[in-house]
Amino acid sequence: MSLDVSPQLLAEAENGEVREQDFVETVRTSLPYAYDLIARLASELRAGTAEFADNQTPPPSENERGQLLRALSSDAIRGSLERHFGIALAFQNCHRVAAFRPEDRGGETHIRFTSLRSQILNQSPEFRDC
Repeated sequence: MSLDVSPQLLAEAENGEVREQDFVETVRTSLPYAYDLIARLASELRAGTAEFADNQTPPPSENERGQLLRALSSDAIRGSLERHFGIALAFQNCHRVAAFRPEDRGGETHIRFTSLRSQILNQSPEFRDC
């Protein structure tokens, strides 16, 4: 299970729509490494002038790597985090996550980061099992 869903949130979902802030809070507490990493990238992006902020440091353990992979592989989680932090996420390998300003999605730098060429150039043998 990737999220620790409270009985209250489960009841909300069973009865209709879920408030996104409640969902994001569940993500924060269930996947703290992924949430904190994305929060840090969003903060770095807002504080700087670079076109994006990215992480190139591998997670400290497989548990943290799993959190990151679960967060970014779920459309609902990824989309909620993007809206919550006001960013557009891009993902290349087991840990290279980048935060872009939403208006830069589809721009030259974003396209270059998400290109086939960049994907290939960011591979190495140690990423095969991640």
